Amino acid sequence: MCVNPLEPFWKIIHDIIEQPAVINMKMYIAHGDVNCLEHSLYVAYTSYRFAVKLGIDPTLITRGAMLHDLYLYDWHIKGDRTGLHGFTHSKVALENAKAFFALSEIEEQIILRHMWPLTWPAPTKKEAFIVSLCDKYCTTLETFKLQDRKTISDLMHPFNQK
Repeated sequence: MCVNPLEPFWKIIHDIIEQPAVINMKMYIAHGDVNCLEHSLYVAYTSYRFAVKLGIDPTLITRGAMLHDLYLYDWHIKGDRTGLHGFTHSKVALENAKAFFALSEIEEQIILRHMWPLTWPAPTKKEAFIVSLCDKYCTTLETFKLQDRKTISDLMHPFNQK
């Protein structure tokens, strides 16, 4: 019997990835040629693996990471937003996430503080600190086109079935 190693990860975020607003994240480029849905899945899976390795319950860290960039706009186009994307999108993502999901205090902090140290205050929850680091790691890989394309492709598989 072959068990999909991603199955425990999918079980944690199954309701999130069925939300149309989350699915629509694939319409927006995050970094380089990686869209926002791919980026969020990459950060969520990296955070999930980090939590498991550290013996931390991966549920809240994975869910918060999946929603950390739920800002739902093309940040490359100014539009009618005020402020610079790097300083403001975490607040927009939190508002959007709250509109679709009941969030814990830890999930809210993950979303709101993932841009630290660009934005303050710093994370006070270990889960938020880990996601902030994983986000920077994944973003760096994506920006320089060094991301693990196989992992991202595997993470996108359920969306390619629809």
